[in-house]
Amino acid sequence: MKYNNKYIFFFLFICCTAFVACDKYLDITPKGKTVLITVNHYDQWLNDNSTWSVPTWLDYLGDNVDKNNIETPPAVPSSLVYIWAEQHNAPDFFWTEHYAHINKYNTVLVGIDQATEGTEEKKAALKAEALLGRAFEYFYLVNEYGPAYDPATAEQNLAVPFVSSNNIGEPIPSRATVQDIYDHIIADLEAALPYLPADNATNRFRGSVGAAYSVLARTYFYMRNYSAAAQNAQLALDNTTASMINITGARPSSNLLSLRADAIYAREGADVVSAANLDFMRTFDRNDFRMMFFYRSSDGYTFTQRGATYYSASFRTDKFPNSCGTSVQEMKLIIAEAAARDGDLPTALQQLNDIRINRFPGPAYQALESTDQETVFQWALRERAFELAYNGLRWFDMRRLDKEGMMETVHRYDADGNIIATLEPDSPKYTLQIPFEVMEYHSDWQQNPWEE
Repeated sequence: MKYNNKYIFFFLFICCTAFVACDKYLDITPKGKTVLITVNHYDQWLNDNSTWSVPTWLDYLGDNVDKNNIETPPAVPSSLVYIWAEQHNAPDFFWTEHYAHINKYNTVLVGIDQATEGTEEKKAALKAEALLGRAFEYFYLVNEYGPAYDPATAEQNLAVPFVSSNNIGEPIPSRATVQDIYDHIIADLEAALPYLPADNATNRFRGSVGAAYSVLARTYFYMRNYSAAAQNAQLALDNTTASMINITGARPSSNLLSLRADAIYAREGADVVSAANLDFMRTFDRNDFRMMFFYRSSDGYTFTQRGATYYSASFRTDKFPNSCGTSVQEMKLIIAEAAARDGDLPTALQQLNDIRINRFPGPAYQALESTDQETVFQWALRERAFELAYNGLRWFDMRRLDKEGMMETVHRYDADGNIIATLEPDSPKYTLQIPFEVMEYHSDWQQNPWEE
């Protein structure tokens, strides 16, 4: 349900910051409106699903998409993002959305202690949910506008401002470092954990202990602290009632993402994306049910025709809304990759097979078995690419793997197959530029490098 029409909150878009600014409460409550006064008001404020989404434009940056009908020269916003154009040449689809969400969470954090008609325990729980939500948004911002995490340079590399207030009168902070933002994310999550609900099974968009551990796992994973990522991924699995969905079996009873069985911390994503890259589709095993379950193909799944195959989470049934939040399978993939990197092949294989057995029809399934570390590691990377193909994480994985020297050159092609854009290893384009509208009013800020 949306509560925007029920609860007054004045979002002021400030061009100089591209932030959605603070809320101004009225001394007199307008007829038919309710200001945030009671604890229940804040509880319902967190039920506003305008914050339950992830910018779907992230998928256009990945190497698994193919905008086969792209105009020449590229001009529309999605095409400019797709060719990794300088971000000030395209409207911003990331910065403003994340800071709008952060502002809503900050509204809870700065106002909940003064709320009436609620227990201190309930206030603490709502504050913890807001900390979790804010951390989730900053995870995206630091991975969009800051260089991929490197412990050797994270304290020098610039990311985004850390805004903890919704007061328009306060000065906008300067860009914090990548390390600063990651430290804030971890601090918010650790502060939230003791006060979060034990479970969020009735609404996976809301916070829980398992949700916080899952975001911690994702955070450490992209810091390339794989041991800590795996530990928190296991804690997420241990503290959630979410479970894997067998896509070869009976369909879920509900089409609500808030009730999706495998979601630990749900967030909405696009149901249909641009055409899938043919090279990516050809890596699927022909018996892999994901191939025909989640993808529409007009070339008989031969993957010979550009533009013939599209990802659609609800292709076979509307019971699989796409989630860009954390999931059971993501946690198992984190554990698997960390184990493979560490040489613990039995653990890695067990986690991968736990996922794959739910993705292949019974008679066709053959468990993965190998004693070769590199083979198992590559399987972990492959399964991650399959499972998390279009939920906003592929671009972040490309950045992470590029930092480890494992990304090859990626090309973009026009309708005739001519190369129109190239993403080289270690390219500065792996970090988005601060939007032009922001930099126009913050000329003292350092822009992200773009010259190659």
